Amino acid sequence: MQQLEQTLKTALGVAFQNVFGTEVPTAQLVLQPTRKDFAGSFTLVTFPFTKSLGKGPEQIGQAVGEWLVANEPAVKGFNVVKGFLNLEIADAQWLTVFEQLRQLPDGAPVATGGPQNVVVEYSSPNTNKPLHLGHLRNNFLGYSVAEILKATGATVTKANLVNDRGIHICKSMLAYQQYGQGETPQSAGIKGDHLAGKYYVLFEKHYREQIKQLEAEGVATDIAKRKAPLMLEAQDMLLKWEANDEEVVGLWKQMNGWVYEGFDETYKNIGVNFDKFYYESQTYLLGKERVEEGLQKGVFFKKEDGSVWVDLQAEGLDEKLLLRADGTSVYITQDLGTAELKYQDFHYDLSVYVIADEQNYHMQVLKAVLAKLGKPYADAIYHLSYGMVDLPSGKMKSREGTVVDADELVREVVEAAKQATLEKGKIEGLSEEEAAQLFHMLGLGALKYYLLKVDPKKRMLFNPEESVSLEGHTGPFIQYSHARISSILRKAAEQGVGVDAPLTSLTEIHDTEREMIQELGRYAAVVAEAARAQSPALVAQYAYDVAKAYNRFYTEVPIFIEPDAAKKAFRVALSAQTARAIKSSMGLLGIQVPERM
Repeated sequence: MQQLEQTLKTALGVAFQNVFGTEVPTAQLVLQPTRKDFAGSFTLVTFPFTKSLGKGPEQIGQAVGEWLVANEPAVKGFNVVKGFLNLEIADAQWLTVFEQLRQLPDGAPVATGGPQNVVVEYSSPNTNKPLHLGHLRNNFLGYSVAEILKATGATVTKANLVNDRGIHICKSMLAYQQYGQGETPQSAGIKGDHLAGKYYVLFEKHYREQIKQLEAEGVATDIAKRKAPLMLEAQDMLLKWEANDEEVVGLWKQMNGWVYEGFDETYKNIGVNFDKFYYESQTYLLGKERVEEGLQKGVFFKKEDGSVWVDLQAEGLDEKLLLRADGTSVYITQDLGTAELKYQDFHYDLSVYVIADEQNYHMQVLKAVLAKLGKPYADAIYHLSYGMVDLPSGKMKSREGTVVDADELVREVVEAAKQATLEKGKIEGLSEEEAAQLFHMLGLGALKYYLLKVDPKKRMLFNPEESVSLEGHTGPFIQYSHARISSILRKAAEQGVGVDAPLTSLTEIHDTEREMIQELGRYAAVVAEAARAQSPALVAQYAYDVAKAYNRFYTEVPIFIEPDAAKKAFRVALSAQTARAIKSSMGLLGIQVPERM
């Protein structure tokens, strides 16, 4: 496809030279896909050349189009609509493009000239609660971005920074200590991450009751929040943890161990993985060293209470706390340590942080602080800021227990996929185990596609009913398309029609076949753009466009009743290449596609 575009740009440059005696730089000859309601495949906008040539846009298009048809074999026709020159490409060229596509090996990297050594940090759960819907968007985004960057030939490390320490962790620990009565995941019959989350919610319930009691006694709300006994005890527990108190650390290890078992089960179930785990309990001390370094360099300062700050007003930010007066660390402290550890481990030229846009300011501060410290990796940090996920009922709140639990949501979409598939009667010949695998594949595909098809930067509303719909612009529609093509390929094999047959005797192709080849040829450009923009939504849209185009082709063009053997072989080969493109693009989203249904 790139070769065809380059051929056209070269020919356009020669056309401008011959027709108008003007040399036009190739960079100015930008080709766009032609709108569906006009004939043609590529469009050149002629408005930018009117001033330099002193001619109208339609006049320019007409003259250039006539020259191309007369002199460039790749162009068989053209039309001009106002300032748009639409070029129709010869079928022989499309067949050449198709031949080039099917010769490409699976997994061939898409060259972009982008970063080559990348760390993508995502998930980053807290060990005081299970994963929820917001975490699912984070996990799916991080995994997909990593896979897209891998597809460009980059070496990518998937990292997970576990928030395993801090005041929020102490809250669930304290509640368990006071109200748990020795309960375990086994005795309670629930996953360890859900058990920890139960006590985090319980802490907040009793904490709010204490605040109300203090307010009833005439204490101001802001003071009541600070002086409530549970909060004071949680802060004391954090100090004991940092002092390595044996009892506190023992409880911390026990509860975190339960949580990790729960997380591992969820990660496996949703199909994401990691190459490296970091733990804030191991990075905060290095972060404290960086704070001390900043004090020595004079780029940080202490206030009268002993707390350490950095002044970022010159950078358009504000003063930022780096270490509390009691010596305990804050988020930014451990982030300084983690950034350095990741650089020591991987010497990245790009470090992607998949973090919701609520932390935009925090990430700006992190980059600015690292720059003040003179760290060479400060500029390599990139915040993939994504929009939060809302519910029709409003914002999710972990402390109030009003979140959509990830495990429960996956169960629901899998069950919805099962019911929808059974209604369609699509599982003939599948064993019980194969059917269960198919339902999980479809349900998870529906959920992942729903969360990834939206531009990451956009805040999104999660509509449960819409998410599990298996019709329209959905993951299952694309998965069904792949299964249909797989069925066609099995039938072709039974009839002895191979997918590698030469195309030498073919001279013309159908409009839908032309459209299919053009869609398939866009794959490399889409992946390159998705890597540059770090937007899986572009790949999701591409997979949908390919599936839609194939369904049009399948409806309008016969395959097995086609009497011309060359045409039949080509359509089977085109089907095979389409299945390949769907499988590859969906794979970049972390979505599997079925071979049969």
